[in-house]
Amino acid sequence: MLSKKSQYALKALSYLVEKQNEGPILISEIAEKKKIPLKFLENILLELKKAEILDSKKGKGGGYFLNVNPEDISLARVIRLLNGPIAMLPCVSLNFYENCLNCNENHCALHDVLIEVRDATLAVLEKRKLSQL
Repeated sequence: MLSKKSQYALKALSYLVEKQNEGPILISEIAEKKKIPLKFLENILLELKKAEILDSKKGKGGGYFLNVNPEDISLARVIRLLNGPIAMLPCVSLNFYENCLNCNENHCALHDVLIEVRDATLAVLEKRKLSQL
């Protein structure tokens, strides 16, 4: 399930895409317009800044703005950054792989089905860009 953190991040990013030609946007404006708790949003935007998706300007006329072209950032990248693996089991994750306890991947029907689920999900999330929100 998509975490609130990822949902809020995608809402905030969609707002910044919409306002990208207006310069830096105050965090309070994003929080108000997208109905996101301010303290929660502060942490999310800092993570996105650390990942170099956003940047910020301090002082008068300051705020957050996109640091990348929204057509270059997939929804999968944002979700992985804030939510972790997209796969439903660690043994099928491409970026966060771990063996499942007490499981043999070679004889696990669930493993095979969830690889198909992962691939179908990634096909959509990798294709969709921030500019399409």
